[in-house]
Amino acid sequence: MVNNGLPNPPCAVLTADAARSLVDSVDAFLFDCDGVIWKGDKLIEGVPETMELLRKMGKKLVFVTNNSRKSRRQYSKKFRSLGLEVTEEEIFTSSFAAAIYLKLNNFSPEKKVYVVGEDGILEELKLAGFECFGGPEDGKKNIKLEADFYFEHDKSVGAVIVGLDQYFNYYKMQYARICISENPGCLFIATNRDPTGHMTSAQEWPGAGTMVAAVSCSVQKEPIVVGKPSGFLMDFLLKSFNLETSRMCMVGDRLDTDILFGQNTGCKTLLVLSGCTTLSELQDASNNIHPDLYTNSVYDLVGLLQKNYYWDNLHETVVREATNLSLGTCLTITRRAAQHIN
Repeated sequence: MVNNGLPNPPCAVLTADAARSLVDSVDAFLFDCDGVIWKGDKLIEGVPETMELLRKMGKKLVFVTNNSRKSRRQYSKKFRSLGLEVTEEEIFTSSFAAAIYLKLNNFSPEKKVYVVGEDGILEELKLAGFECFGGPEDGKKNIKLEADFYFEHDKSVGAVIVGLDQYFNYYKMQYARICISENPGCLFIATNRDPTGHMTSAQEWPGAGTMVAAVSCSVQKEPIVVGKPSGFLMDFLLKSFNLETSRMCMVGDRLDTDILFGQNTGCKTLLVLSGCTTLSELQDASNNIHPDLYTNSVYDLVGLLQKNYYWDNLHETVVREATNLSLGTCLTITRRAAQHIN
């Protein structure tokens, strides 16, 4: 049997009944962005309709992304450029999480932060009141490995944050390595460890995890991860909204970050196959991360919920008019409606 173009269990396919049950059981939907809302700068089909429907149903929408290239302000601007109205308060990024982690852990204002990443991290750090440097500017710097060359670094750096960085180079790797290794108590923070991501609509690209792995290998130390699947971001989210995790649904395209994040924090989980994870990967015997439900894309929610809407309204109409209609007429209306829905 096939539902929604997808095979049935062992994986739980999103059906009309499951969609209705899911929506009735949650107050908020947490959406990943890359591969769920968009790919690169291209909006995924049906996203505006899905957001509109869920909001009309009174659901809170929150966007939780591991992509640290932009700040919340920059992401809000991107949403608007794609025709979506999303406020900064509805956006939680790993760049924001990194800044909040330092703030909540009383990072000394006398210390500096070195950034292996892009403008999103730098902007969030500055908004939080921290002095930082690195980022895209250091992507222009080169190293010549000549005899007796000594690499100078700022000994007041108290934290190194590593995120997605299209300007990643040997200079940055060495700067991060030497700060973490030689500056007493220097924190090593990773925005996330995603191996790949949809940085463009055409294909996947290396994710922040590749940069984190390079630095981690050079210092022989594991980082503090603040993005998904870490629960740190959820802790702050819960403080921002009066919500319970059991009344939330995490919607994402990655098993090892989005779905694991939802499971680790007690949310319901919905995997969409519009991004990184394929159906064969989901159903592979070696996969041990299973969402509550899965479907092709978020747009499926609209079609499936509308099926319920049509049936509910049909039932009300037939019941209301039953005294004035013959049994045959009622059956004809029901049969035609079923043909229309299917």
